[in-house]
Amino acid sequence: MTSRWSGVNWDVSALVAELREIRTDYLEVRGLLHQPPKLPAKKALQAVLEQLAAALFPHRLGRPDLSEGGVDYFVGHTLESALHELYRQVLLELQFSLRGAEHVGNAPGHAEAIVKSFAAELPRIRRLLDSDVQAAYEGDPAARSADEVLVCYPGVLAVMHYRIAHPLYRAGAPMVARMISELAHSATGIDIHPGAQIADSFFVDHGTGVVIGETAVIGRRVRLYQAVTLGAKRFAKDENGSLVKGNARHPIVEDDVVIYAGATILGRITIGAGSTIGGNVWLTHSVSPGSLVSQALARSDLFESGGGI
Repeated sequence: MTSRWSGVNWDVSALVAELREIRTDYLEVRGLLHQPPKLPAKKALQAVLEQLAAALFPHRLGRPDLSEGGVDYFVGHTLESALHELYRQVLLELQFSLRGAEHVGNAPGHAEAIVKSFAAELPRIRRLLDSDVQAAYEGDPAARSADEVLVCYPGVLAVMHYRIAHPLYRAGAPMVARMISELAHSATGIDIHPGAQIADSFFVDHGTGVVIGETAVIGRRVRLYQAVTLGAKRFAKDENGSLVKGNARHPIVEDDVVIYAGATILGRITIGAGSTIGGNVWLTHSVSPGSLVSQALARSDLFESGGGI
């Protein structure tokens, strides 16, 4: 096959045939050859997220020309579109996960129930996001207004994605939830698993490199800085050598904790309320409430006339 742009023969026909063979082998091994199931689409979910953000904050993340009388209409119309598309994406996930099962026919009803459950959570999500935005404004002296925080801060964007993804994850759409979180991860460098439990007034300052694992539990008014990891210390395996899924393996961070840049906190340990964890600390044991944990001071000695050699 000759390229119609350059006249150069790239031998595309051979590439197509080889890629088809690889693709066929992949599907055959997984029993999907005759009807490869479709998956939710990131582009569709990105559009859903933009619509949900606009419905939650119509004056700031919606249309700039909204009149006061038209706000409810805009919110209603935007939500209808967003929830309809979200239903389609959740249904694709369920049809994929239930393929071959006898109850795959129940997928449409199950998807509808998931999205209705999520929709009922939207007022609570808005209130949580208000607390997160306020926490960011109060916690950053560079912030000039809460509106600036909402539209500019990557930490707020990542937390917004998490607040939307978490109820979907709990309701039975983990793949859609994970894709929503990964869209924020790609945009901000902040990786929050949708399974984590995070209370109100949560602030991620700067944010790049932050990792929060699936079973992490974070209390109220917690502040994290860039490159903080709330991760697992080790991965348990079963008798067959496969990783055990879903066990509690990430930290519990209680209320009013501040964790500074570069800190790594691993395992199912508890950071007591009101504690401060300094920058670049490596922590694998629990600390009591009100603790201050920092790196050991570096020692510096001056040697003269050959001393110390």
